[in-house]
Amino acid sequence: MIMMKKVRKVPYLMPKPVALIGALVDDKPNFFTVADLCTTAYKRFVISSGKAHFTNKGIIENEAFSVNIPSQEMIVETDYCGIKSGKKVDKSNVFEVFYGEDLKKVPMIKKAPITHACKLVKNIDFGDTHYLFVGEVIETYVNEDCWAEHIPDLEKVQPFSWFNDNYYRKVGEKLSKAYQIGKKFEEI
Repeated sequence: MIMMKKVRKVPYLMPKPVALIGALVDDKPNFFTVADLCTTAYKRFVISSGKAHFTNKGIIENEAFSVNIPSQEMIVETDYCGIKSGKKVDKSNVFEVFYGEDLKKVPMIKKAPITHACKLVKNIDFGDTHYLFVGEVIETYVNEDCWAEHIPDLEKVQPFSWFNDNYYRKVGEKLSKAYQIGKKFEEI
């Protein structure tokens, strides 16, 4: 028999992908680490950002930001950008950056296997705690070494996730082919 236990009201979404969000702040690139993000409508990112984040200023002023997917090889720098505030530390030299063709004021991380330049299309202000930034992907760049046929190769990208136990975790192995395994349900 399955027993359910009522626990603290926290959205236990698993896994929570880790990304570095970038923006120009006072004409310098700044990045912060986030695991509260998702995609929607196949062309947008939704990012929950605490109001204290220094990068928010650049996102709001430039109406643009980048979403950089770090590899496991970038875990030290990624964590650093999550524990140090751009208000106190100049993070403009943590990564080598580049700028895209369409959104000229969006710093993207050259070392990141996947990076997106996004135009801010909506900023929802949650009062005293958070902003919810919705950005439309205008440009996407993928490291050529991580490209396989028509999509990025997950094993080469080596993204990682974060969970509420405060650990970063590797993204797992293949489990089953999507849009196929469900057909077995009718056979049961």
